[in-house]
Amino acid sequence: MESYWFIIIVSLCLSAILKSLFTLLSSSGSKSNNKEKLPPGPSTVPVIGNLLWLRKSFSEIESILQKLKTQYGPLITLRIGSRPSIFVGSHSLAYKALVQNGAVFSDRPKTLPTAKIFNSNQHNISSAVYGPTWRLLRRNLTYEILHPSRVKSFSRARRWVLGVLLQRYLHHHDPAKSDIKVVDHFRYAMFCLLLLMCFGDKLPENQIRDIESIMHRLLLSFGRFNMLNFLPRLGKILFRNRWKELLKLREDQEKVLVPLIRARIQSKQQRKYDAADGDDKVSEEEEEEVVPYVDTLVGLKLPDEKRELSEDEIVTLCSEFLNAGTDTTSTALQWIMANLVKYPAIQDKLYKEIVNVVGPSPPALFSGDGSKEVVEVKEEDLQRIPYLKAVVLEGLRRHPPGHFVLPHSVTEDVELDGYVIPKNAIVNFMVAEMGWDSEVWENPMEFRPERFLGANGDYVNEGQVFDITGSKEIKMMPFGAGRRICPGFGLALLHLEYFVANLIWHFEWRAVDGDDVDLSEKQEFTVVMKYPLRANITPRVKSS
Repeated sequence: MESYWFIIIVSLCLSAILKSLFTLLSSSGSKSNNKEKLPPGPSTVPVIGNLLWLRKSFSEIESILQKLKTQYGPLITLRIGSRPSIFVGSHSLAYKALVQNGAVFSDRPKTLPTAKIFNSNQHNISSAVYGPTWRLLRRNLTYEILHPSRVKSFSRARRWVLGVLLQRYLHHHDPAKSDIKVVDHFRYAMFCLLLLMCFGDKLPENQIRDIESIMHRLLLSFGRFNMLNFLPRLGKILFRNRWKELLKLREDQEKVLVPLIRARIQSKQQRKYDAADGDDKVSEEEEEEVVPYVDTLVGLKLPDEKRELSEDEIVTLCSEFLNAGTDTTSTALQWIMANLVKYPAIQDKLYKEIVNVVGPSPPALFSGDGSKEVVEVKEEDLQRIPYLKAVVLEGLRRHPPGHFVLPHSVTEDVELDGYVIPKNAIVNFMVAEMGWDSEVWENPMEFRPERFLGANGDYVNEGQVFDITGSKEIKMMPFGAGRRICPGFGLALLHLEYFVANLIWHFEWRAVDGDDVDLSEKQEFTVVMKYPLRANITPRVKSS
């Protein structure tokens, strides 16, 4: 034990000495260039201060930043790791950075040692450096899966998942006691949908549960491994058990996804052989078959490295697809439904507007698999319900699933608001703070969908259709903004509108007796309800 602590102390001392020498040399070299003025921020102790910041979660840092913002303004520098981290808490500065200077602010920081294991050394869309590989991967997702025609092709899948979700609520409905923890069903339904979009098959529930469990455990575990990013070579010796735990998570992830990838490749090859042999018999299901995400990845060639994606990289990209579309959407859905339970007048208004467009709720009749017989608010009906869009946008403004977008990095020294953001600096954008800015939003902490509607009830904001992308002006950015905006924002909005509309059309949602719906938050992978929503759910029209 004594030798253990001796190694740590010696290592920290050496690091401190090296850091001090580096700082001294850097400062002496920078005296001739006083133009490099970083945004203000608190001072920190070298090495020890960096280590303390690395141990903090984003939720802890956020509360500190809210206090620092009143002292230093909307641009704040923190010393986290080897490079300065700049935090932007102003919508106007975010617009200048992400839209007006988009090319400079569109890079990603060099990946940390622990993250490198799960992003295949930055071979995925969210963490790839700004360049040809990122463009290829993003273009593939955008045009092959997220193009409106492709999204429409998955309408049967959404209808099937809706049937699964509604059946679960009906199954748990008890007139005497219908208190349901709703988020578990949200997450399962969204995961079913994303699995089908990714791999093209409806999997049995036990297999879905196994995959969902591993993927969710992976998301919730990242914070446990932050310490491994500080002096990683030494950490692999000192914290070898935790490194083993990290590698085991990746192994489990590959264990559940690799068979699905290989099965899909084999299925495609078999269909090619059948076609070559002149077997033109195609089942009705195959005629309606859509192109899943994994099909678009097989054979995709990386422009920089002149090679196809490895199996490990396909696992990473499929995992990114599943996680990005499941946890964030189910979190946003829970927040929206929680507010509709907390404020029944808003829910009643939304239900009336849905009824005005599609008519009253039908008897809740479903087939055994919850697919063909489900009666739905159709996707084409959503465009005619402006209050629905306002409710969804207000939910994303008031409760963005992520209070920060993924960190950006700048490709060159750049000026922002009179300060210099140095090349390779890490830049974070405070999403929640922008959505709660009282200079932009009146009474920002209130849940008031009407703020997104015009005087005549249309889906507008100050006479204009609200632009969630922030291309002309950023007022809120739950999906980010600029060149690295979440490519799936359109799909996410569709899913939220579709499921909110149908959940409200089919069921009346009311608070559990004595429960005022606590909107307190806690940080997991996303910012979730500290006390998950429970509600009394009653079918609008009982089955005959």
